Amino acid sequence: MVKKNRMGFSIIKIMSHFDQKGIVAEIFYSSLEAVDPYESVKRYTGIIHSAYQNANYKRLLVISFGKAACSMARAMEDLCMGLIDAGILLTKYGHCAAPYTHKKIRVYEAGHPIPDENGESGTYEIIGLLKNADEHTFITCLISGGGSALLVSPSEGITLDEKKRITRLLLKAGADIHETNTVRKHISRVKGGRLAELAYPAKTVSLILSDVIGDRFDVIASGPTSPDDTRYRDALNVLEKYNLIKAAPASIVDFLRKGVNGLIPETPKKGDKVFEHVENIIIGSNRIALTAAREKAEDMELCAEIISSEITGEAKEVGKWLAKQALERKASGIRKGKGSLCIISGGETTVTVKGAGEGGRNMELALSFAMEIKGIDGITLLSAGTDGTDGPTDAAGAIVDGQTFGKAKAAGLDPEEYLKNNDSYNFFKKINGLFITGPTGTNVMDMQIMMIE
Repeated sequence: MVKKNRMGFSIIKIMSHFDQKGIVAEIFYSSLEAVDPYESVKRYTGIIHSAYQNANYKRLLVISFGKAACSMARAMEDLCMGLIDAGILLTKYGHCAAPYTHKKIRVYEAGHPIPDENGESGTYEIIGLLKNADEHTFITCLISGGGSALLVSPSEGITLDEKKRITRLLLKAGADIHETNTVRKHISRVKGGRLAELAYPAKTVSLILSDVIGDRFDVIASGPTSPDDTRYRDALNVLEKYNLIKAAPASIVDFLRKGVNGLIPETPKKGDKVFEHVENIIIGSNRIALTAAREKAEDMELCAEIISSEITGEAKEVGKWLAKQALERKASGIRKGKGSLCIISGGETTVTVKGAGEGGRNMELALSFAMEIKGIDGITLLSAGTDGTDGPTDAAGAIVDGQTFGKAKAAGLDPEEYLKNNDSYNFFKKINGLFITGPTGTNVMDMQIMMIE
Protein backbone atom coordinates (compact mmCIF):
# COMPACT_ATOMS: atom_id res chain seq x y z
CA MET A 1 0.00 0.00 0.00
CA VAL A 2 1.54 3.31 -1.09
CA LYS A 3 0.76 6.94 -0.36
CA LYS A 4 2.40 10.25 -1.27
CA ASN A 5 3.68 12.71 1.29
CA ARG A 6 3.87 16.52 0.92
CA MET A 7 7.48 16.30 -0.26
CA GLY A 8 6.29 14.28 -3.26
CA PHE A 9 7.97 10.89 -2.86
CA SER A 10 6.27 7.62 -2.14
CA ILE A 11 5.97 6.29 1.39
CA ILE A 12 5.43 2.60 2.05
CA LYS A 13 2.63 2.16 4.56
CA ILE A 14 3.76 -0.65 6.81
CA MET A 15 1.37 -3.51 7.43
CA SER A 16 1.99 -6.18 10.03
CA HIS A 17 3.22 -8.70 7.49
CA PHE A 18 5.82 -6.46 5.86
CA ASP A 19 9.40 -7.71 5.97
CA GLN A 20 12.46 -5.96 7.37
CA LYS A 21 13.25 -4.22 4.10
CA GLY A 22 9.85 -2.55 4.08
CA ILE A 23 10.25 -1.52 7.70
CA VAL A 24 13.67 0.13 7.31
CA ALA A 25 12.41 1.95 4.22
CA GLU A 26 9.39 3.28 6.12
CA ILE A 27 11.61 4.47 8.97
CA PHE A 28 13.89 6.24 6.46
CA TYR A 29 11.01 8.05 4.74
CA SER A 30 9.48 9.03 8.06
CA SER A 31 12.75 10.61 9.18
CA LEU A 32 12.80 12.84 6.10
CA GLU A 33 9.54 14.42 7.20
CA ALA A 34 11.35 15.91 10.21
CA VAL A 35 13.78 17.75 7.93
CA ASP A 36 11.30 18.83 5.28
CA PRO A 37 12.84 22.07 3.93
CA TYR A 38 9.48 23.76 3.36
CA GLU A 39 8.26 23.16 6.90
CA SER A 40 11.67 23.99 8.38
CA VAL A 41 11.74 27.42 6.68
CA LYS A 42 8.06 27.97 7.43
CA ARG A 43 8.80 27.95 11.14
CA TYR A 44 10.98 31.06 10.70
CA THR A 45 9.05 33.11 8.16
CA GLY A 46 7.06 34.86 10.90
CA ILE A 47 10.28 35.97 12.57
CA ILE A 48 11.66 37.25 9.26
CA HIS A 49 8.41 39.04 8.48
CA SER A 50 8.43 40.83 11.86
CA ALA A 51 12.14 41.69 11.73
CA TYR A 52 11.75 43.15 8.25
CA GLN A 53 8.77 45.33 9.10
CA ASN A 54 9.83 46.40 12.60
CA ALA A 55 13.17 47.76 11.38
CA ASN A 56 11.60 49.51 8.37
CA TYR A 57 13.73 47.84 5.72
CA LYS A 58 12.91 48.88 2.17
CA ARG A 59 13.90 45.75 0.18
CA LEU A 60 13.67 42.02 0.88
CA LEU A 61 15.90 39.79 -1.25
CA VAL A 62 15.91 35.99 -1.23
CA ILE A 63 19.01 33.98 -2.16
CA SER A 64 18.51 30.21 -2.13
CA PHE A 65 21.08 27.59 -3.13
CA GLY A 66 21.57 23.87 -2.59
CA LYS A 67 19.65 20.68 -3.29
CA ALA A 68 16.72 21.84 -1.13
CA ALA A 69 16.70 25.37 -2.55
CA CYS A 70 13.33 25.09 -4.31
CA SER A 71 11.33 23.92 -1.30
CA MET A 72 13.00 26.48 0.93
CA ALA A 73 12.32 29.34 -1.50
CA ARG A 74 8.76 28.20 -1.99
CA ALA A 75 8.11 28.56 1.74
CA MET A 76 9.39 32.13 1.62
CA GLU A 77 7.24 32.98 -1.40
CA ASP A 78 4.13 31.34 0.02
CA LEU A 79 4.36 33.13 3.36
CA CYS A 80 6.22 36.39 2.56
CA MET A 81 5.17 36.87 -1.06
CA GLY A 82 4.05 40.48 -0.69
CA LEU A 83 7.38 41.55 0.79
CA ILE A 84 9.86 39.93 -1.60
CA ASP A 85 11.40 42.28 -4.17
CA ALA A 86 13.65 39.83 -6.01
CA GLY A 87 15.61 36.64 -5.63
CA ILE A 88 17.87 34.03 -7.23
CA LEU A 89 17.63 30.26 -6.75
CA LEU A 90 20.35 27.71 -7.59
CA THR A 91 19.66 23.99 -7.34
CA LYS A 92 20.74 20.68 -8.84
CA TYR A 93 19.19 19.52 -12.10
CA GLY A 94 15.87 17.83 -11.47
CA HIS A 95 15.52 19.13 -7.91
CA CYS A 96 12.81 21.72 -8.63
CA ALA A 97 9.52 19.85 -8.67
CA ALA A 98 6.93 20.86 -11.29
CA PRO A 99 4.41 22.42 -11.63
CA TYR A 100 5.45 25.06 -9.08
CA THR A 101 6.94 28.22 -10.57
CA HIS A 102 8.67 30.89 -8.55
CA LYS A 103 7.10 34.30 -9.06
CA LYS A 104 9.71 36.70 -7.69
CA ILE A 105 12.68 34.33 -7.68
CA ARG A 106 14.64 33.44 -10.80
CA VAL A 107 15.51 29.73 -10.97
CA TYR A 108 18.80 28.23 -12.16
CA GLU A 109 19.44 24.48 -12.30
CA ALA A 110 23.10 23.51 -12.32
CA GLY A 111 25.67 20.75 -11.94
CA HIS A 112 26.51 18.81 -8.77
CA PRO A 113 28.94 17.53 -7.49
CA ILE A 114 30.94 18.96 -10.38
CA PRO A 115 30.08 22.65 -10.97
CA ASP A 116 29.06 23.83 -14.42
CA GLU A 117 28.33 26.94 -16.49
CA ASN A 118 24.74 27.23 -15.26
CA GLY A 119 25.97 27.40 -11.69
CA GLU A 120 28.46 30.07 -12.65
CA SER A 121 25.76 32.09 -14.44
CA GLY A 122 23.37 31.87 -11.51
CA THR A 123 26.10 32.87 -9.07
CA TYR A 124 26.98 35.83 -11.28
CA GLU A 125 23.34 36.97 -10.97
CA ILE A 126 23.49 36.57 -7.18
CA ILE A 127 26.64 38.69 -7.02
CA GLY A 128 24.96 41.36 -9.13
CA LEU A 129 21.90 41.39 -6.87
CA LEU A 130 23.97 41.69 -3.69
CA LYS A 131 26.20 44.46 -5.01
CA ASN A 132 23.16 46.76 -4.93
CA ALA A 133 22.30 45.87 -1.33
CA ASP A 134 22.62 48.59 1.31
CA GLU A 135 21.72 49.22 4.95
CA HIS A 136 18.05 49.36 3.99
CA THR A 137 18.15 45.83 2.49
CA PHE A 138 17.13 42.62 4.28
CA ILE A 139 18.54 39.42 2.74
CA THR A 140 17.20 35.97 3.52
CA CYS A 141 19.80 33.41 2.51
CA LEU A 142 18.48 29.84 2.27
CA ILE A 143 21.35 27.35 2.33
CA SER A 144 21.29 23.57 1.92
CA GLY A 145 23.65 20.74 1.07
CA GLY A 146 25.19 20.85 -2.39
CA GLY A 147 25.69 24.59 -2.18
CA SER A 148 29.46 24.30 -2.49
CA ALA A 149 29.22 22.96 -6.04
CA LEU A 150 26.16 24.95 -7.10
CA LEU A 151 27.30 28.38 -5.86
CA VAL A 152 30.38 28.74 -8.02
CA SER A 153 32.42 31.79 -8.95
CA PRO A 154 36.14 31.07 -9.27
CA SER A 155 38.63 33.67 -8.07
CA GLU A 156 40.32 35.92 -10.60
CA GLY A 157 42.77 34.00 -12.78
CA ILE A 158 41.05 30.63 -12.22
CA THR A 159 38.66 29.21 -14.82
CA LEU A 160 35.55 27.13 -14.26
CA ASP A 161 37.21 24.19 -16.03
CA GLU A 162 40.09 24.38 -13.57
CA LYS A 163 37.62 24.51 -10.67
CA LYS A 164 35.92 21.40 -12.10
CA ARG A 165 39.24 19.63 -12.38
CA ILE A 166 40.30 20.25 -8.78
CA THR A 167 36.86 19.17 -7.55
CA ARG A 168 37.14 15.87 -9.44
CA LEU A 169 40.66 15.29 -8.13
CA LEU A 170 39.62 15.90 -4.51
CA LEU A 171 36.56 13.64 -4.80
CA LYS A 172 38.52 10.84 -6.42
CA ALA A 173 41.32 11.10 -3.86
CA GLY A 174 38.85 10.58 -1.00
CA ALA A 175 39.16 14.03 0.58
CA ASP A 176 36.41 14.60 3.14
CA ILE A 177 33.94 17.50 2.97
CA HIS A 178 35.97 19.66 5.39
CA GLU A 179 39.12 19.26 3.30
CA THR A 180 37.35 19.74 -0.01
CA ASN A 181 35.61 22.89 1.22
CA THR A 182 38.84 24.30 2.62
CA VAL A 183 40.21 24.34 -0.92
CA ARG A 184 36.94 25.57 -2.44
CA LYS A 185 36.72 28.52 -0.03
CA HIS A 186 40.13 29.82 -1.01
CA ILE A 187 39.59 29.82 -4.77
CA SER A 188 36.13 31.43 -4.70
CA ARG A 189 34.56 34.91 -4.79
CA VAL A 190 31.54 33.79 -2.72
CA LYS A 191 32.59 31.06 -0.28
CA GLY A 192 34.30 31.35 3.08
CA GLY A 193 32.32 34.40 4.22
CA ARG A 194 32.71 36.26 0.96
CA LEU A 195 28.98 36.23 0.21
CA ALA A 196 28.46 38.10 3.48
CA GLU A 197 31.23 40.45 2.38
CA LEU A 198 29.33 41.17 -0.84
CA ALA A 199 26.07 41.73 1.05
CA TYR A 200 27.51 44.12 3.65
CA PRO A 201 26.09 46.44 5.06
CA ALA A 202 22.70 44.76 4.48
CA LYS A 203 21.02 42.64 7.16
CA THR A 204 21.51 38.96 6.32
CA VAL A 205 19.69 36.04 7.93
CA SER A 206 20.80 32.61 6.74
CA LEU A 207 18.46 29.67 7.35
CA ILE A 208 20.59 26.57 6.97
CA LEU A 209 19.81 22.91 6.37
CA SER A 210 23.00 21.21 7.55
CA ASP A 211 24.66 18.43 5.57
CA VAL A 212 27.96 18.29 7.47
CA ILE A 213 29.29 16.62 10.60
CA GLY A 214 28.90 18.88 13.61
CA ASP A 215 26.64 21.37 11.77
CA ARG A 216 29.50 23.85 11.39
CA PHE A 217 28.46 27.10 9.71
CA ASP A 218 31.89 27.52 8.12
CA VAL A 219 31.69 24.11 6.42
CA ILE A 220 28.08 23.91 5.20
CA ALA A 221 28.15 24.97 1.51
CA SER A 222 31.68 26.22 2.26
CA GLY A 223 30.41 28.85 4.71
CA PRO A 224 29.35 31.69 2.38
CA THR A 225 27.92 33.80 5.24
CA SER A 226 30.14 32.55 8.04
CA PRO A 227 33.61 33.55 9.31
CA ASP A 228 36.26 31.23 7.93
CA ASP A 229 38.74 29.72 10.36
CA THR A 230 40.90 28.12 7.66
CA ARG A 231 43.69 29.79 5.70
CA TYR A 232 45.45 29.49 2.35
CA ARG A 233 48.09 27.36 4.07
CA ASP A 234 45.38 24.86 5.10
CA ALA A 235 44.10 24.62 1.52
CA LEU A 236 47.60 24.00 0.21
CA ASN A 237 48.12 21.36 2.90
CA VAL A 238 45.07 19.46 1.60
CA LEU A 239 46.56 19.28 -1.89
CA GLU A 240 49.88 18.14 -0.44
CA LYS A 241 48.20 15.50 1.75
CA TYR A 242 46.61 13.83 -1.29
CA ASN A 243 49.65 14.33 -3.56
CA LEU A 244 47.73 16.66 -5.85
CA ILE A 245 50.21 19.51 -6.20
CA LYS A 246 51.41 18.29 -9.61
CA ALA A 247 48.02 17.05 -10.80
CA ALA A 248 46.14 20.22 -9.78
CA PRO A 249 45.83 23.12 -12.25
CA ALA A 250 48.91 25.32 -11.95
CA SER A 251 46.76 28.44 -11.64
CA ILE A 252 45.13 27.08 -8.46
CA VAL A 253 48.41 26.06 -6.84
CA ASP A 254 49.93 29.46 -7.73
CA PHE A 255 46.88 31.28 -6.36
CA LEU A 256 47.05 29.42 -3.05
CA ARG A 257 50.78 30.07 -2.74
CA LYS A 258 50.21 33.79 -3.32
CA GLY A 259 47.64 33.66 -0.53
CA VAL A 260 50.12 31.94 1.78
CA ASN A 261 52.63 34.70 1.05
CA GLY A 262 50.11 37.44 1.83
CA LEU A 263 49.77 38.66 -1.74
CA ILE A 264 46.00 37.97 -1.80
CA PRO A 265 43.55 38.94 0.99
CA GLU A 266 42.44 36.12 3.27
CA THR A 267 38.82 35.06 3.62
CA PRO A 268 36.90 37.12 6.25
CA LYS A 269 37.56 35.97 9.81
CA LYS A 270 35.67 36.16 13.10
CA GLY A 271 35.32 39.76 14.23
CA ASP A 272 35.33 41.18 10.71
CA LYS A 273 32.82 44.01 10.29
CA VAL A 274 31.11 42.20 7.38
CA PHE A 275 29.48 39.86 9.92
CA GLU A 276 28.03 42.64 12.11
CA HIS A 277 24.57 42.24 10.56
CA VAL A 278 24.69 38.49 9.81
CA GLU A 279 22.74 35.79 11.65
CA ASN A 280 23.20 32.08 10.82
CA ILE A 281 20.55 29.58 12.01
CA ILE A 282 20.48 25.77 11.69
CA ILE A 283 16.90 24.72 10.86
CA GLY A 284 17.49 21.04 9.99
CA SER A 285 20.25 18.47 10.48
CA ASN A 286 21.19 14.80 10.40
CA ARG A 287 20.71 14.55 14.16
CA ILE A 288 17.12 15.77 13.82
CA ALA A 289 16.45 13.15 11.12
CA LEU A 290 18.02 10.37 13.21
CA THR A 291 15.92 11.32 16.22
CA ALA A 292 12.78 11.14 14.09
CA ALA A 293 13.88 7.72 12.80
CA ARG A 294 14.33 6.46 16.36
CA GLU A 295 10.89 7.77 17.37
CA LYS A 296 9.32 6.08 14.33
CA ALA A 297 11.01 2.78 15.17
CA GLU A 298 9.80 3.01 18.76
CA ASP A 299 6.27 3.71 17.51
CA MET A 300 6.58 0.43 15.62
CA GLU A 301 7.46 -1.26 18.94
CA LEU A 302 11.12 -1.77 18.09
CA CYS A 303 13.93 -1.26 20.55
CA ALA A 304 15.77 1.64 18.87
CA GLU A 305 19.21 3.14 19.41
CA ILE A 306 21.20 5.91 17.70
CA ILE A 307 24.85 4.89 17.77
CA SER A 308 26.28 7.97 16.01
CA SER A 309 25.39 11.03 13.95
CA GLU A 310 29.03 11.55 13.01
CA ILE A 311 29.91 8.51 10.90
CA THR A 312 32.98 9.27 8.78
CA GLY A 313 35.83 7.38 7.13
CA GLU A 314 36.24 5.04 4.18
CA ALA A 315 32.82 3.67 3.25
CA LYS A 316 33.85 0.02 2.99
CA GLU A 317 35.58 0.17 6.39
CA VAL A 318 32.52 1.78 7.96
CA GLY A 319 30.45 -1.05 6.43
CA LYS A 320 32.62 -3.58 8.24
CA TRP A 321 32.35 -1.65 11.51
CA LEU A 322 28.56 -1.41 11.29
CA ALA A 323 28.34 -5.13 10.54
CA LYS A 324 30.34 -5.81 13.70
CA GLN A 325 27.90 -3.67 15.70
CA ALA A 326 24.96 -5.59 14.23
CA LEU A 327 26.48 -9.01 14.88
CA GLU A 328 27.38 -8.14 18.47
CA ARG A 329 23.89 -6.84 19.20
CA LYS A 330 22.25 -9.82 17.54
CA ALA A 331 24.29 -12.22 19.68
CA SER A 332 23.55 -10.23 22.82
CA GLY A 333 19.85 -10.01 22.00
CA ILE A 334 19.56 -13.76 21.43
CA ARG A 335 21.22 -14.51 24.76
CA LYS A 336 18.95 -12.11 26.62
CA GLY A 337 15.82 -13.15 24.76
CA LYS A 338 15.05 -9.65 23.47
CA GLY A 339 12.92 -8.81 20.42
CA SER A 340 13.80 -6.87 17.28
CA LEU A 341 16.30 -4.02 17.44
CA CYS A 342 16.68 -0.96 15.23
CA ILE A 343 20.17 0.54 15.14
CA ILE A 344 20.43 3.98 13.54
CA SER A 345 23.44 6.02 12.44
CA GLY A 346 24.25 8.91 10.16
CA GLY A 347 27.04 11.02 8.77
CA GLU A 348 29.07 11.09 5.59
CA THR A 349 31.70 8.59 4.53
CA THR A 350 34.18 8.86 1.66
CA VAL A 351 35.30 6.57 -1.14
CA THR A 352 38.85 6.44 -2.43
CA VAL A 353 38.23 5.54 -6.08
CA LYS A 354 40.66 2.95 -7.42
CA GLY A 355 38.43 1.10 -9.87
CA ALA A 356 36.55 2.08 -13.00
CA GLY A 357 33.07 1.17 -11.80
CA GLU A 358 29.99 3.19 -10.91
CA GLY A 359 28.63 3.76 -7.43
CA GLY A 360 28.40 5.93 -4.35
CA ARG A 361 29.46 5.84 -0.72
CA ASN A 362 26.17 4.38 0.56
CA MET A 363 26.15 1.53 -1.95
CA GLU A 364 29.81 0.80 -1.27
CA LEU A 365 29.13 0.76 2.47
CA ALA A 366 26.15 -1.56 2.00
CA LEU A 367 28.13 -3.97 -0.20
CA SER A 368 30.92 -4.17 2.37
CA PHE A 369 28.32 -4.74 5.12
CA ALA A 370 26.66 -7.53 3.12
CA MET A 371 29.94 -9.36 2.75
CA GLU A 372 30.41 -9.34 6.52
CA ILE A 373 26.96 -10.78 7.35
CA LYS A 374 26.71 -13.32 4.52
CA GLY A 375 24.46 -16.24 5.34
CA ILE A 376 23.20 -14.75 8.62
CA ASP A 377 19.45 -14.38 8.94
CA GLY A 378 17.69 -11.55 10.74
CA ILE A 379 19.96 -8.59 9.86
CA THR A 380 18.94 -5.93 7.32
CA LEU A 381 20.70 -2.66 6.48
CA LEU A 382 19.49 0.37 4.52
CA SER A 383 22.17 2.95 3.75
CA ALA A 384 21.04 5.96 1.73
CA GLY A 385 21.59 9.63 1.02
CA THR A 386 18.79 11.77 2.41
CA ASP A 387 18.80 13.79 -0.82
CA GLY A 388 17.86 10.71 -2.85
CA THR A 389 21.18 10.44 -4.67
CA ASP A 390 24.33 8.44 -4.04
CA GLY A 391 27.26 9.47 -6.18
CA PRO A 392 26.61 10.09 -9.89
CA THR A 393 23.71 7.58 -9.99
CA ASP A 394 19.92 7.50 -9.89
CA ALA A 395 19.88 5.54 -6.61
CA ALA A 396 19.81 6.86 -3.04
CA GLY A 397 21.66 3.79 -1.78
CA ALA A 398 20.98 0.10 -1.23
CA ILE A 399 19.25 -2.40 1.07
CA VAL A 400 21.07 -5.61 2.03
CA ASP A 401 20.60 -8.60 4.30
CA GLY A 402 22.24 -11.92 5.07
CA GLN A 403 21.06 -13.38 1.77
CA THR A 404 22.52 -10.66 -0.47
CA PHE A 405 25.91 -12.33 -0.80
CA GLY A 406 24.43 -15.74 -1.65
CA LYS A 407 21.98 -14.21 -4.11
CA ALA A 408 24.87 -12.53 -5.92
CA LYS A 409 26.92 -15.73 -6.06
CA ALA A 410 23.91 -17.62 -7.47
CA ALA A 411 23.69 -14.99 -10.21
CA GLY A 412 27.37 -15.49 -11.06
CA LEU A 413 28.52 -12.23 -9.45
CA ASP A 414 31.63 -11.84 -7.32
CA PRO A 415 30.90 -9.21 -4.63
CA GLU A 416 34.58 -8.80 -3.81
CA GLU A 417 35.44 -7.90 -7.40
CA TYR A 418 32.61 -5.36 -7.59
CA LEU A 419 33.79 -3.75 -4.35
CA LYS A 420 37.38 -3.70 -5.56
CA ASN A 421 36.28 -2.01 -8.81
CA ASN A 422 34.08 0.56 -6.99
CA ASP A 423 31.17 -0.81 -9.01
CA SER A 424 28.55 -1.17 -6.29
CA TYR A 425 25.78 0.42 -8.39
CA ASN A 426 25.93 -2.23 -11.11
CA PHE A 427 26.25 -4.96 -8.49
CA PHE A 428 23.00 -3.94 -6.79
CA LYS A 429 21.27 -3.22 -10.07
CA LYS A 430 21.81 -6.82 -11.16
CA ILE A 431 20.35 -8.30 -7.98
CA ASN A 432 17.55 -5.74 -7.54
CA GLY A 433 19.08 -4.26 -4.39
CA LEU A 434 19.07 -0.57 -5.27
CA PHE A 435 17.09 1.84 -3.09
CA ILE A 436 15.63 4.46 -5.44
CA THR A 437 13.59 7.39 -4.13
CA GLY A 438 14.18 10.11 -6.70
CA PRO A 439 15.09 13.60 -5.40
CA THR A 440 13.63 13.94 -1.90
CA GLY A 441 13.83 17.72 -1.72
CA THR A 442 16.02 17.69 1.40
CA ASN A 443 19.65 16.96 2.22
CA VAL A 444 21.09 16.19 5.67
CA MET A 445 23.86 13.75 4.77
CA ASP A 446 23.43 9.96 4.88
CA MET A 447 21.56 7.54 7.11
CA GLN A 448 22.01 3.89 7.99
CA ILE A 449 19.10 1.97 9.47
CA MET A 450 19.75 -1.59 10.68
CA MET A 451 17.05 -3.96 11.81
CA ILE A 452 18.13 -6.96 13.84
CA GLU A 453 15.96 -9.85 14.95
